[in-house]
Amino acid sequence: QVQLVESGGGLVQAGGSLRLSCAASGSVFRIGVMGWYRQAPGNQRDVVALFHSGGSIEYADSVKGRFTISRDNAKNTVYLEMNSLKPEDTAVYYCYANVYSFTWRAYWGQGTQVTVSS
Repeated sequence: QVQLVESGGGLVQAGGSLRLSCAASGSVFRIGVMGWYRQAPGNQRDVVALFHSGGSIEYADSVKGRFTISRDNAKNTVYLEMNSLKPEDTAVYYCYANVYSFTWRAYWGQGTQVTVSS
């Protein structure tokens, strides 16, 4: 079984910073796509930042220049450094990973709340 465990959400004032972490644990043989989505109340879940299998990085236009995704392959961990936060960044942030553990399967973290006050 594979689990994605997130940490690092919280409440911050506009202009502030937060760092999210997500670690994949369990029978992780290989990780393909890994990264972050977010979902605000009443909205669909959207991509924030992703590492794709070939190593390329995808960012949502709304976070380019402010958010940075990074990873530690040895720890099966991905990070999201969020700077210059805006109230519209308020959402539940979900870690996502496509993991090979006897078969390929998509996994989601439990979600971590990020609230940016104006």
